[in-house]
Amino acid sequence: MPDNAPASYQNPILNEDFPDPTLLRAADGFYYAYGTQTKYRGTIINLQIARSTDLVNWELLGEGLPEKPTWASSTQRIWAPDVSEHDGRYYLYYSAQPDSNEGLCLALAIADSPAGPFVDVGEPFQCGEGFLNIDPMSFDDPATGKRLLYWGSGFGPLRVRELAPDGRSFVPGTEEIELVQTIQEDDPNNYDRLIEGSWVVLRDGWYYLFYSGNNCCGDDAHYGVMVARSRNAMGPFETLAQATGQSHSIILEGNDKWRAPGHNSIVTDAAGQDWIAYHAIDTAQPTFDAINDEQGYSRRVMLLDRVIYENGWPKVVPNNGTPSVEMVAAPIL
Repeated sequence: MPDNAPASYQNPILNEDFPDPTLLRAADGFYYAYGTQTKYRGTIINLQIARSTDLVNWELLGEGLPEKPTWASSTQRIWAPDVSEHDGRYYLYYSAQPDSNEGLCLALAIADSPAGPFVDVGEPFQCGEGFLNIDPMSFDDPATGKRLLYWGSGFGPLRVRELAPDGRSFVPGTEEIELVQTIQEDDPNNYDRLIEGSWVVLRDGWYYLFYSGNNCCGDDAHYGVMVARSRNAMGPFETLAQATGQSHSIILEGNDKWRAPGHNSIVTDAAGQDWIAYHAIDTAQPTFDAINDEQGYSRRVMLLDRVIYENGWPKVVPNNGTPSVEMVAAPIL
């Protein structure tokens, strides 16, 4: 461990509005975080990028998508970035609302550096009604060599479909596969009414699909992280509830300090420990000067906690499935 590596830290790791964080360890040795469009000090930032050497102390780099896509130049819904590296280039999958204001679209922008600038490829590769086509996550399946894209929200199922080798479109002739379904129950504790924010990792032969559910934002925010697993990257997936007979599949939900935690990514430290990065609303400072009131002016800051695996399922520690509040042991570098 470097001499300046922190032994401990306390949430939040980035105390600014930074929704839907994706973390990436880039070839330059830095960790990068990418976040949904926001307003920062009065200026709209389309793609937020931050950088860290230790996963705990983050430097905001500013705008990563300085030019909006030509097909979404007048809207303000650039959401849920996912960045991965392929052959020395960085692929940003994201969602945006077209200028027609009809639904949302899955899109791609590419950069030569993890810090950007990212440039949209020119047109979206899938659009649809409502907000079904949001929250993309790309995944290279080591078992099959296939390049996959997961996505979904809008009260519909989570989905996956194979990408073309260049990552710019879906493979012609393939179809999307539905992986996890919503549960339309009136129980106020139901997190499955709306599901989104797919993130997949392969651990010990299991593909774990982390996802978030219900309501991310506003005064009645009720959001948490759930999980399903499969032996195949394209399913079928079994949720934690289905496998265990529990009433829910939640592995992370809010507490008195941190409300509505969710939309996570998973990153691994030098010791092979998994960490879950996600956003949550600080009950002491829940709102800010946002772009508009679409999401209740909710201020969603970035948090980090450890993930362990017990009996074949992930568990968020050390605070028993809720965000840590006190000082906790830091990632190992």
